Amino acid sequence: MLSGSLCLASEQPLRVATFNVSIEATNYIPRDQVANDPSEAKVVKELLAGGEHQQIKNIAEIIQRTRPDILLLNEFDYIPDPKQGIELFIRNYLAVSQNDQKAIEYPYYYIAPSNTGLASPYDLDNNGEKTGLGGDAYGFGMYPGHYAMALLSRYPIKVDQVRSLQTFLWKDMPGALQPINEDGTPWFSSEEWEHVRLSSKSHWDIPVETDAGVVHIIAAHPTPPSFDGPEDRNGKRNHDEIRLISDYLADEQYIYSDDGAKDGLSSGSRFVILGDLNSSPNEGDSISSAINNLLNHSLVNSSCIPTSEAGRLNRPESAFSAEHTASWGIRVDYAVPSKAGLGVNGCGMFWPAPDDPLHALIETRTASSDHRMVWVDVSLEPNR
Repeated sequence: MLSGSLCLASEQPLRVATFNVSIEATNYIPRDQVANDPSEAKVVKELLAGGEHQQIKNIAEIIQRTRPDILLLNEFDYIPDPKQGIELFIRNYLAVSQNDQKAIEYPYYYIAPSNTGLASPYDLDNNGEKTGLGGDAYGFGMYPGHYAMALLSRYPIKVDQVRSLQTFLWKDMPGALQPINEDGTPWFSSEEWEHVRLSSKSHWDIPVETDAGVVHIIAAHPTPPSFDGPEDRNGKRNHDEIRLISDYLADEQYIYSDDGAKDGLSSGSRFVILGDLNSSPNEGDSISSAINNLLNHSLVNSSCIPTSEAGRLNRPESAFSAEHTASWGIRVDYAVPSKAGLGVNGCGMFWPAPDDPLHALIETRTASSDHRMVWVDVSLEPNR
């Protein structure tokens, strides 16, 4: 872990974290099985209800050991009835001691629909079939809500002020990186381009009311910049999804939320950007200008970079391996605060070294996740 600069005006300590937990059906049963019968996604409800799945117990133990005040879960399936989904995870795993750890309570949460697995009427992957799912969905997924997000909080969420950009159309971003075939023709037909959504899951602005005032959680999980062809449709989408965050922070007036509102983030707002952004400033297949622009944004404080010795040992051939947040060797997970209103006390990730007994919690993908929890510790000055 790497400690950040100390904040002299430390009034309200707050740990804000992101964790890609892979609590989604294809993590537990074969993808083909789910693709052939999307109702098999019910396995997630069953495992959450049971409270005994070891991989999920390990995820809960990691959360109990790190104890975030606010936590974004990436790849947590959207189950519309919270009593069959997120509330089961909170009650049966987090509120139960795991391996003698102190249970943790999250009285507040936010879930919402995702573009993943949301059927479109188009052949968006250009394979000659219109299945509505997989590559033909508005965001890649085998069923509605696949690979979605959830936010947990110890503090009240101002639900009536949440802004979602789920339905924002890609074409409406000025200078959007429209995918183009090698022969110069557009990847998407003119009709498809009129309806393709930019966010592969959703983009959220969630105001959380802490004891010292409101902190906006800017949450997203852009598509991986791979699994495509020369048109680089996923790479370009990843770039523009990350650019959307930067533009939202700057209150660019082209952006509209799902309710049609165009008012962006207010000047001087406290915020923390959270999510598996699937892009590294230094490595990988993404168009890295977007993530670099975000980290260097005038409103963003990216001075504290979580590091781990375990990550360095995992990929010693990489000059950036200490900053990696995924077992497959890249930095993709971010908890980055605003310059305004927040002091950075430190940051870190949960990646125990191989000689640490806790390494068993992350030793394999099936132990917990192939991503590491990443957090930032911030302090707030009271509102005046």
